[in-house]
Amino acid sequence: MRLQIAIEVAGALAYLHSACSIPIYHRDIKSTNILLDDKHRAKVSDFGTSRSISIEQTHLTTLVHGTFGYLDPEYFQSSQFTEKSDVYSFGVVLVELLTGQKPICSTRSQEEKSLATHFILSLQESRLFDILDAGVVKEGEKEEIMALAYLAYQCLNLSGRKRPTMKEITMELEHIRMSLPPLKVEQNFEENACIEMEIIGPLDSTSSFRRSCLNYPKASSSDEQPLLFNAL
Repeated sequence: MRLQIAIEVAGALAYLHSACSIPIYHRDIKSTNILLDDKHRAKVSDFGTSRSISIEQTHLTTLVHGTFGYLDPEYFQSSQFTEKSDVYSFGVVLVELLTGQKPICSTRSQEEKSLATHFILSLQESRLFDILDAGVVKEGEKEEIMALAYLAYQCLNLSGRKRPTMKEITMELEHIRMSLPPLKVEQNFEENACIEMEIIGPLDSTSSFRRSCLNYPKASSSDEQPLLFNAL
């Protein structure tokens, strides 16, 4: 089910990025913006911060907007949002699906408060299976889990140009579902250096973020519910 959710979300973003007559960047991909209907089909919601761009444009220069834990570090530093910024956020959602953990955790060490950093370090130190959700380990094949982890790792590359496109991600996920050899897997974990991003804001910004994770938004209809990892 988690793989299917990932495929459906990736497909929706690929459509926005490359199949619409005017490309659209979502700009706030996160688990609480993914709704599941009564058949557990995933739908991407909340387009309040999305922006359409001309085909000639490669990025948007804006005031930094987004949700900590999902925010592309490259965008955070440059204020230039690209389609690969959505890819980074999707990578965090993919890690959430694999681990069942929140994107920011105050109980982890300062270096690993970010789930993205925690995941990357775990992968580099060969302790990935220590942080995976028990349901994933029990139900998934090791090869499938590793392929998904490698794909998430690629999405979280600090360099946007080295991240795959959403179209490539969708194709890769379909290959994983069909148990075919991955199209493109980067296994050199040392290339993707980790970054520590300080959360700038009021002293209670972390607790406010945690409340927003726990108090999921209301679905747009009675048949759609937010993505709850502990229910998968």
